[in-house]
Amino acid sequence: FSYCAHASVMAYQHCALKNPKTLKMWLNTGQRKVVVKAESEQELMELTTKARRAGLIVSLVCDAGRTQIPSGSRTVLGVGPGQEQLIDKITGHLKLL
Repeated sequence: FSYCAHASVMAYQHCALKNPKTLKMWLNTGQRKVVVKAESEQELMELTTKARRAGLIVSLVCDAGRTQIPSGSRTVLGVGPGQEQLIDKITGHLKLL
């Protein structure tokens, strides 16, 4: 779950730089966070592409090689903060983790 924490921090930082207005809205409306599971790295990359095309903040976490996971493996994708409806179009079909 530490990868999820990395994605959360990255998403916050990206949003603060790219869209402070969205960040402020997210901070003032409960800071919703949802964790769902992709079935493969390929699906994770497809979600990344879809989220970017939708104009959402995307934070892709790659393993640094300090664990048993091969270095460079894509492990977690943070999507948002952003409009709930847009994020749900990208991730709404995924099962909760």
